[in-house]
Amino acid sequence: MRGRTAVVTGGTRGVGAGIARAFVAAGAQVVVCARRPPETALPGTEFVPLDVRDPDAVRDFFAALPRVDVLVNNAGGTPYRLLVDAGPARHTRVVELNLLAPLTVSLAAYEHLRRARGAIVMIGSVSGGRPSPGSAAYGAAKAGLESLARSMAVEWAPDVRVNTLVVGMVRTEQSCLHYGDEDGIAAVSRTVPLGRLAEPSDIGEAAVFLASDAAAYISGASLLVHGGGERPAFLDAATVNKGGEGVPETRTGGMP
Repeated sequence: MRGRTAVVTGGTRGVGAGIARAFVAAGAQVVVCARRPPETALPGTEFVPLDVRDPDAVRDFFAALPRVDVLVNNAGGTPYRLLVDAGPARHTRVVELNLLAPLTVSLAAYEHLRRARGAIVMIGSVSGGRPSPGSAAYGAAKAGLESLARSMAVEWAPDVRVNTLVVGMVRTEQSCLHYGDEDGIAAVSRTVPLGRLAEPSDIGEAAVFLASDAAAYISGASLLVHGGGERPAFLDAATVNKGGEGVPETRTGGMP
């Protein structure tokens, strides 16, 4: 990535900071933007304050940059909120941040990326492909983000590659808000086939790969970064002899 400029939205903490660090390590010049500056300095990055939901501010931000080779649309998130516990306006803001803002940012960056024959990496979520109680609007937005990326990859080819990282559970400084204390995090980690939550660096390395020449023929794709997904609940609920004796023969149609 040497000689290239990467922009990471929401790149000041958590997953975004992990992505920014990975691009720095790969030799890129990295610009991170968010509404608030990082609490801990990110060496090798330049911070610019920006609300990605403000189209005028986004347009001005990219107009001031001399070049952009890579855009990582990472800004997003949601609090836990059941649908009936909030009005439509709150859910609309979640969709705005997680779906409409990446579209706004991508459009503003397009001319830079076209000239550079660059790449966009959308940060999606497993919530976009499964039920997401407590974050339904977020899951819907992330499903839409994957669809947007696939269409964008076709419309903007061959000048700009567009891919999505479908991210599972990640251990960040805010993990306690979702999973509880260390015992809660450990319990959640045991539900992941690889036995742990992702680290922000895991997501960062995957983002660098999709933005690099190593992925030059990959566009319109969704790369799962979720540690193997979730162990199917029926496997633990089944009452068959797990030692192997007396286990009935598996027949077509016998599994969910």
